[in-house]
Amino acid sequence: MSATPSTTDILDRLAAVIESRLPARGGDPEASYVARLLHKGPDAFLKKIGEEATEVVMAAKDADHGGERQKIVNEVADLWFHSMVALAHYGLAPRDVAAELARREGTSGIEEKALRKAQAREAAQD
Repeated sequence: MSATPSTTDILDRLAAVIESRLPARGGDPEASYVARLLHKGPDAFLKKIGEEATEVVMAAKDADHGGERQKIVNEVADLWFHSMVALAHYGLAPRDVAAELARREGTSGIEEKALRKAQAREAAQD
């Protein structure tokens, strides 16, 4: 029986593959879906993120009415994947998202949202 890789290991490996498909690294749009998305530019992968987010919502709504819960997992995987393409395009990685989640750990979501609103108001006044 083989050990299941950790979430971090899987995301790091996937991020490395996605980064290898960046145009600057010679990603071939004729041979790679990721390279094709990156070659088309942000509009292409941002559109996919929007589509996948909608599909997550639809799968969750279906699950509320007896639909297959695995579809939620499948759609979230697609959403994460396309989000990782965006991260790579902007020179970011899953570890950056993990660091932000770690920073927020133990902070009330209500407090976090209030702080962001206050910061936005201050920035607008400057």
